[in-house]
Amino acid sequence: MQNEILLVAEAVSGEKGLPQEAIFEAIEQALATATKKRYQESTNIEVVIDSQTGDYETFRVWEVVSDEEFEDAGFQIIQNEEHTEIGSLIKEKVDNVEFGRIAAQAAKQVIVQKVREAERAQVVEKYRTVLGELVNGTVKKVTREFLIIDLGEGAEAILSRNELIPGEVFRIGDRLRAVLQEEERENRGPQLALSRRCPEMVSELFKLEVPEISEQVIEIKAVARDPGSRTKIAVKTNDNRIDPVGACVGMRGSRVQAVSNELGNERLDIVIWDDDPAQLLINSMGPVEITSIVLDEARGSMDVAVTQDTLAQAIGKSGQNVRLSSQITGWKLNVIDQATADEQSQEKSEGISNILIEKLDVDEDLAQTLISNGFDSLESISSSSIEALSNIEGFDDDISNLLINRAKEVLITMAMEVSTDDGDSGDLMSVEGMEMTLALELSQKGINDREELAEQSIEELTSIIDMTEEDAGDLIMRARAHWFED
Repeated sequence: MQNEILLVAEAVSGEKGLPQEAIFEAIEQALATATKKRYQESTNIEVVIDSQTGDYETFRVWEVVSDEEFEDAGFQIIQNEEHTEIGSLIKEKVDNVEFGRIAAQAAKQVIVQKVREAERAQVVEKYRTVLGELVNGTVKKVTREFLIIDLGEGAEAILSRNELIPGEVFRIGDRLRAVLQEEERENRGPQLALSRRCPEMVSELFKLEVPEISEQVIEIKAVARDPGSRTKIAVKTNDNRIDPVGACVGMRGSRVQAVSNELGNERLDIVIWDDDPAQLLINSMGPVEITSIVLDEARGSMDVAVTQDTLAQAIGKSGQNVRLSSQITGWKLNVIDQATADEQSQEKSEGISNILIEKLDVDEDLAQTLISNGFDSLESISSSSIEALSNIEGFDDDISNLLINRAKEVLITMAMEVSTDDGDSGDLMSVEGMEMTLALELSQKGINDREELAEQSIEELTSIIDMTEEDAGDLIMRARAHWFED
């Protein structure tokens, strides 16, 4: 009877081209399933087959656990003098079930399932070297949720409808191209999947149409895509004699048109890559007239001012242009018209000027002079050298020394006011995680205690303090913590 197991393993292995170990594992699982039916309670059964003789043994298995961890007598046994090691397994040999009795039932089902899983794993392993690349296939089956694509040589891949370009319709027998990916599906292991929406779809098509890209004379540095609508692709040349944009466009636009046709007439913007993010943004925005760019490296954002006439074009339909440009550059973009930028700059300058006038007891002209020369905070003035301030026209060593000392005195006074040495639970330093430098900055902007900070909105706080919306929200909630205490 045991020889029947060897015959089954040999036959299935030869037919499917799978290792016999996978077949033995399937039979072991089938035998274990059949053995469990003997018991009314839940059990853990293990079957071990000798691959040389076909003989097999069946064991009931328990895990040794502590008294506190004990939950199920079918799977666990409490630690005692005989079984002392937590986590060890206790095995008890039980009678085997006959293989022939279940061959047409559980064993067959498990073997078929294991064979399919092993076949899928083999296919995935075979195609692993071309993951992320473009492949051709034929639609084999169409369902409501996905398409089954025949890749040839018995290989199949799943193309989810969510990975199709909007508006695409494929029928059985249609040929298509898509990017090959690997997908982990619950209870089914790894399998091949396809996508026509991913940015790699665009870059792979350009590799086919533009020999210079496949030869690495031209590099695709970034792709930002709104599938079915518009894509921006940034390219760079490694040979100054070759125009990367012209090469990608082709004679009379033949190359870029071929890619666009494959993507359902998707609009393609090809721009020159630049390591300078500001210049890359200018290239990406195209004909939009940008008047100024302010980079905030700490927050990874750019404030971009454009002319009123090109504001709508800069933003694009439903914010598409600015969204794709943000993806290309990797920076968060805040696009406004020049008039608004001037107004915001004026408000910011007036706010800083008022602080310097009030705290340092200087007139407006002197405050504006300091700001225009880069000394736009009490901290920058107090940490400056006399020589640096004296380089400003109209300043001498005495004026510089006076301003530095005043700034230091003001900061010391403010630090004393925001400290919690007097046990005041309402001041800024009572907010959990508050740092002295931030408390001083808040105080300079008119937020002097915890209650005033708690009443701020995220938008109000980020407009006066240089921090992300996430950090601002977290700080406000920490300031409001006492509101929710009993």
